[in-house]
Amino acid sequence: MLDYVILGIIQGFFEWIPVSSEGIVALSSQFLVKEVNPVEMALFLHLGTFFAVLLYFWKDWINVLKLKDLVLLRFLIISTIVSGVVGFGFYFLVKDIAVGSGLLLLTGFGLLITAFFHKSKKTFGIGFNKLPIIAGILQGLAVVPGLSRSGATIFGLSLGNLDPKLILKLSYMMSAPVVLAMAVFLGIENPVLVSKSYPALIFSFLAGLASLRILLKFAEKINFFKFALIFSLLCFLGAGLEILI
Repeated sequence: MLDYVILGIIQGFFEWIPVSSEGIVALSSQFLVKEVNPVEMALFLHLGTFFAVLLYFWKDWINVLKLKDLVLLRFLIISTIVSGVVGFGFYFLVKDIAVGSGLLLLTGFGLLITAFFHKSKKTFGIGFNKLPIIAGILQGLAVVPGLSRSGATIFGLSLGNLDPKLILKLSYMMSAPVVLAMAVFLGIENPVLVSKSYPALIFSFLAGLASLRILLKFAEKINFFKFALIFSLLCFLGAGLEILI
C-alpha cells in the first residue's frame, strides 16, 4: 500500500507543475507497482487531482452548471470534445509501447516538446473562439508520457492575448471533463486499477488540494525549460543504458 501512497503524493504534487506529472508518475509506477500498466496508472491517478480542481474552482463550476458563464461553458464543451477525440486515439497508440525503455524514450521525447513549450514566449493574438480547439488538441496529445498537459495547454492558450491568471484557470478547468471520462473508461477496462489504487487516489487528492494554491503561484514565476530539457536527456540516457544492459 505504501507504494500507492507514494504514487498518489507524486501525482498530487506534480500535477500543478508543467513538467508532465503523467511522465513522472508513469516512470515511478514502473518501479513501484508491477501489476498495473504505468501509463494507465498515471492517467487514472489524475482522478484524484480532478476532485481537487473541482473544489478549488467550485464557484466557477457552479456558474457553468447554472449557465451563468456561457463563454466558459462553450470553451469547456469544445475543448473536451477535441481532447477526447485526440486523446483516446493516442492512448491506444502509446499504452502498449510505454513500458521499459519504450516508456523512457517516449517520456524523453515528450519532455523535449514540453521544453519547447516553456521556451516559446510568442503570442499571435489568436481569437478566443479558436483557442479551445488549439488547447484541446494539445491536451489530447498530452496522453504521451512526458508531454506536460498543463505546459501544452498553457502554451496553446498563450497564443491569444489572455491574462496569465485566466490562462491558468482555463488550463486546469478544461482538464476536469477529460480526466473524468478517461478515469471511468480505464476503471471499466481494467477493474484492478480501482481495487488496487484507491490509496493513491486518496493521497493524490489530499496532496493536490494541499499544494494547489502554492504551486500555481510557483508555476507562474518559474521557467521550467531547463528542468524539462535535463529530465528529457536523463530519460534518453536511461533508455540507452536499459537497451545495452
